[in-house]
Amino acid sequence: MNTGSNKPGDAAVAADRTGTDEATAERALGSRAPEFVKARRALHLSWQVGVFVVGLAVVAAGVAMLVLPGPGWVVIFGGMAIWATEFVWAQLVLRWTKRKVTEAAQRALDPKVRRRNIILTSIGVVVIAVLAGIYLWKFGLQLPWKIKDQ
Repeated sequence: MNTGSNKPGDAAVAADRTGTDEATAERALGSRAPEFVKARRALHLSWQVGVFVVGLAVVAAGVAMLVLPGPGWVVIFGGMAIWATEFVWAQLVLRWTKRKVTEAAQRALDPKVRRRNIILTSIGVVVIAVLAGIYLWKFGLQLPWKIKDQ
């Protein structure tokens, strides 16, 4: 491809701009650290340790939020996104997760699946209403403990 430049880097940039949306969505794997950090091994290693510790803290907070009030899964994936700025394995996990979530959303929007979910929910509501009606018919509206005796 002729971009009008003799520099090899310009051709790569021009090729990226003309690519599809998939090309922009599928970025190259690897570190996103600034160039001056990547140039020095000790600084890059300490950068990676810092990113790992911050990501670990965020993921641990998300795990805690699974049992405590809070958006646990959102925070866990936020920690994974922090890790993905530096580690290839986290980038691959996030790509896989994004693909699976997109597939699940597409399946959920399928009219047949939506119809099935509405039917199953309606049946569940009817069953619960019938069971509640049977309980009220048999026992009446009584509290399970006796307040009058205290």
